[in-house]
Amino acid sequence: MVGQIIDFNDLDFNDTFENYNYAEYYLPDYSTIPCPLYMNGIWINITLAVVYSLVCLLAVMGNLLVTVVILHNRRTASSTDVYLLNLAAADLLFAVTLPFWAVDAVSGWVFGDVMCKVISVMQEVNFYSGILLLACISVDRYLAIVHSAQSHKQKRPFLIRLVCAAVWVLALLLSLPILYRGEFTYSGRTLCYETLDAESAATWRIITRFCRHIVGFLIPLGVMVFCYSVTIFKLCQTKGFQKEKAMKVIIAVVLAFLVCWLPYNITVFIDTLLRSELIADSCDRRHHLDRALSATQCLGFLHSCISPILYAFIGVKFRRNLVKLLADKGLLSQSVKKHYKRSVSSSSESGLLSSTI
Repeated sequence: MVGQIIDFNDLDFNDTFENYNYAEYYLPDYSTIPCPLYMNGIWINITLAVVYSLVCLLAVMGNLLVTVVILHNRRTASSTDVYLLNLAAADLLFAVTLPFWAVDAVSGWVFGDVMCKVISVMQEVNFYSGILLLACISVDRYLAIVHSAQSHKQKRPFLIRLVCAAVWVLALLLSLPILYRGEFTYSGRTLCYETLDAESAATWRIITRFCRHIVGFLIPLGVMVFCYSVTIFKLCQTKGFQKEKAMKVIIAVVLAFLVCWLPYNITVFIDTLLRSELIADSCDRRHHLDRALSATQCLGFLHSCISPILYAFIGVKFRRNLVKLLADKGLLSQSVKKHYKRSVSSSSESGLLSSTI
């Protein structure tokens, strides 16, 4: 059995629930359409709990390694390293929230009203900060490769830290609407959901939804597409091995972002249009959207695991710093370190490859 239908026709929750964030439950507006509520079956909930747990484990391991390597080489850290460090912190904080949603999927929300707000805000902050930091990295790579002469001569660590601080502050401000979430118990199951009265819910929900679409996806995506398009055009004018390697990294970054986040954002956007009554509503459509949101949000979770690989493990500089760290801790011989350093130097003729990520 994949799901069960619960009839709420005799109850009036005034559209209390909505699919606003990861791991939420959706209760249609029974004042307009008397749709029965679609609830995930036990096996789907167990599958979600397993996925959340695996993503948490992989994200913690990968991003902790990125953090340790960058901090170990902080004296030579570049602007990209600072962004990567903040991105790893965002992914780590996001991963910390996943065990709570794993328990929620199986047993309902058992952590209380305060933790409902705290975990929801943490997750929302790191959603915004992660995507905004990806856009910052694309701008940084654009400046380093397209305007290499200026960027190498002018190192502005204070400005980079100021940008990172601004990203976190903006992410926090954009996440404040999630504080309306709270604890609610129905039929023995406690849920963590948004608490807005029916009169104010509709307008406020649409405003926050469209803000999320624009600031949380469309603008960062536009920045990434522009910066990486110009960067690839610049790389096409160069010759040598470093050009091909740099282009592969950039293409992988853009594709990973699109594959992980585009399906989820399209699904949420369709749900927003449905709630705004800009497209025809039906019970079938709502249930299909529920299932699509569960699947696509899991795909979005995977980006926190992929980020360390794309922005670190396939980057020449990160591998060099990782080898240096292992050698300094006695886990690799100095001869291996010197050999790897020579191989990196011979393959990075103009410094373009090592500056890619």
